[in-house]
Amino acid sequence: MHIITRKRLNEFAEQYPETRSALEHWYREMKQRNFASFAELRTVFPSADQVGKLTVFNIGGNKARLIAAMHYNRHRVYIRAVLTHQEYDEDKWKE
Repeated sequence: MHIITRKRLNEFAEQYPETRSALEHWYREMKQRNFASFAELRTVFPSADQVGKLTVFNIGGNKARLIAAMHYNRHRVYIRAVLTHQEYDEDKWKE
């Protein structure tokens, strides 16, 4: 999958260094695969959830939430936000 944009991952990892290895793991796994559907994605990321048109990933044992728009037909992942658990629970990302 082509990931747009890695910059958000790097910025979050700078602010929260304890998430760096988990974010790098997520990035490597996504980069080396081309998922055809959400069901296929769940075989690799079983904790991923569909929330409306977005996919939410639990990163590093719930240290962070990664919210992405998945375009399976084009093999693209658009990272909308990377949030702490607390920021995610505020629901502002849904606006």
